[in-house]
Amino acid sequence: MRVVVVGATGNVGTSVVRALAADESVSSIVGVARRLPGWRIDRTDWRQADVASSDLTRIFDGADVVVHLAWLFQPTRDPATTWRANVLGSMRVFRAVAEAGVPALIHASSVGAYSPGPKDRAVDESWPTHGWPGAAYGREKAYVERVLDVFEHDHRSIRVVRMRPGFIFQRVAATEQRRLFGGPLVPRRLVRPGRIPFVPDIPGLRLQVVHAADAAEAYRLAVTRPVKGAFNIAAEPVLDPHDLAELLDTRTVGVPPGLARAAMAAGWHLRLLPAAPGLFDMVLRLPVMKVERAREVLGWTPQHSSQDAIREMIAGLNEGAGMETAPLAPDRGPVSRIKEFATGVGGRP
Repeated sequence: MRVVVVGATGNVGTSVVRALAADESVSSIVGVARRLPGWRIDRTDWRQADVASSDLTRIFDGADVVVHLAWLFQPTRDPATTWRANVLGSMRVFRAVAEAGVPALIHASSVGAYSPGPKDRAVDESWPTHGWPGAAYGREKAYVERVLDVFEHDHRSIRVVRMRPGFIFQRVAATEQRRLFGGPLVPRRLVRPGRIPFVPDIPGLRLQVVHAADAAEAYRLAVTRPVKGAFNIAAEPVLDPHDLAELLDTRTVGVPPGLARAAMAAGWHLRLLPAAPGLFDMVLRLPVMKVERAREVLGWTPQHSSQDAIREMIAGLNEGAGMETAPLAPDRGPVSRIKEFATGVGGRP
């Protein structure tokens, strides 16, 4: 089986490539990325390409499965750039899959594609996927879901799988996630148990988390088994601020959502935070997902709890962890953080 992984050098992509490389039924892997990595792994060849502009059909020719993971979180200050890469780029990937005659497409959707939903009960994959219009991430994920609806209707012979994971963490991705969401002012050495003074207890904040290795296993199963449709992917338990405070060995302090959003908005407008305040609004509205279908149809069982994934992320932040790919470049200290300020926090792809 020949598998092409688009967006193969990020948090999920590196994990998916690693999982596929360990599967004997996968004969070869083509990793596609905008910037070629220094990382090497068995049975994997690398191709440099941009989903928004490169000839993807030629890369996909002869593939049995295409896994589409490429996604830009930044620049949040230029939504036209993320739309071009994420929405128009995804459309180009889907079109190239059809033109190359690839039998199967696995697409990385997200919990962020879901419409606002309940926190006191879990919803399955039939919950509406219209996103939250106030966040570019939710708008784009939801729009691509509609594009896939049309694609599936027009290409019924192609097996299409939509993966909808929660928040994905691992040690080597901690620095990337700090750059994308926390920015250069997050203190590397202070983000550890016993050092954080408190966790804001924001009403409605509940997170579903999965370790990157477990998310990658779900993708591997979707690649190698004749399944189709959508799959929610998350570990147990669902986390709230009290759980996060326990992990960080600290206390909670009640903070109204409006105050938390105002602080985040101020940080974003002052170019101190890369994450736009609309992302905060979206997170508070996300439904809690059921994961039974992934267990019953994919045969997927996570090997890490949600607390395990958070602990690894915290450890990675302390270490400045990363690996030899551009998205996962490790924290190289003050010089790299100065570059983040110089290029505009939240202002570059």
